Amino acid sequence: MPLKVAIVPVTLFAQNCSILVEQASGRAAIVDPGGDLPNIRAAIDELKVTPEKIFLTHGHIDHAGGAAELAEALAIPVEGPAEADAFLLARLAESGRQFRMAEARAVTPDRWLKEGDTIEFGGIALEVLAVPGHTPGHLVFVHAAARLAIVGDTLFAGSVGRTDLPYGDHATLIRGIQEKLLPLGDDFTILPGHGPASTIGAERQSNPFLRAPSHPSSARVGG
Repeated sequence: MPLKVAIVPVTLFAQNCSILVEQASGRAAIVDPGGDLPNIRAAIDELKVTPEKIFLTHGHIDHAGGAAELAEALAIPVEGPAEADAFLLARLAESGRQFRMAEARAVTPDRWLKEGDTIEFGGIALEVLAVPGHTPGHLVFVHAAARLAIVGDTLFAGSVGRTDLPYGDHATLIRGIQEKLLPLGDDFTILPGHGPASTIGAERQSNPFLRAPSHPSSARVGG
């Protein structure tokens, strides 16, 4: 398979920043560089890859806080999330002060994304799905050939994203998971924003938020 994924845990939230690599050319994309940029840069050097783009699943600080600085340092564009998360991206510096992440800066993507778009790097294309609820503009990136979905803070091993913030919507999140993620197929690997990878099949079978009605306040994963 031409696609390789390396995970770099970043920020105090242990967010799974991922480096996607097209192995033949060594060209790469960075998904959700929330912070700890020296660690991300070290991983890029160790992998000996050439970053082409930054992709953002949503606007929370642990996913987007380092995007502006990294894009500037590497001279590469930022794509995503959906424009509904613009208000979160605009206040990243304020959020950084709150969480003692002084390096966080507001970022305006070079390209807003929406359902049905395609993102590309190194000749690899991923499909964009809109799965709001955790945030209004949350996206999921799907590579069908690799049976991989980068799901951000929508679906986790044994849980789902938190929706108790003022703009969260638990019913919308669960509906998006059921209508867009579960149909991908049980053999799909999901790479969440926090914690271990899982599969659609494992979550369909055992995730309590997908097996029975759940109380919104009990879903607490994701910043």
